[in-house]
Amino acid sequence: MITLINVFTVEPANQQRLIELLTEATEVSVCRAPGFVSASLHRSTDGTKVTMYAQWRSIDEYQAMRQDPAPLPFFQEALKIAKFEPGIYEVVETFAPVGEPN
Repeated sequence: MITLINVFTVEPANQQRLIELLTEATEVSVCRAPGFVSASLHRSTDGTKVTMYAQWRSIDEYQAMRQDPAPLPFFQEALKIAKFEPGIYEVVETFAPVGEPN
């Protein structure tokens, strides 16, 4: 499994629009792609960042989804209002409260 942590920097006036674009891209296409596991969308309380945390079964399935033209218009519009810092990670460890299974 791989994890994508994508950080977008945005003007506070555009934060909600960016969230709408990323939500629509995910609902229209991304979440239907083979290998998609989950995604969480986060917004900073100061209005300047939006972060998407997504998990995929494999890098190959993620790369295949990137070839799908359906979410492209949403991503193109998002990049007009935000700077994008992508990152691909592997989960190394998961922590849970003491006494509860991971």
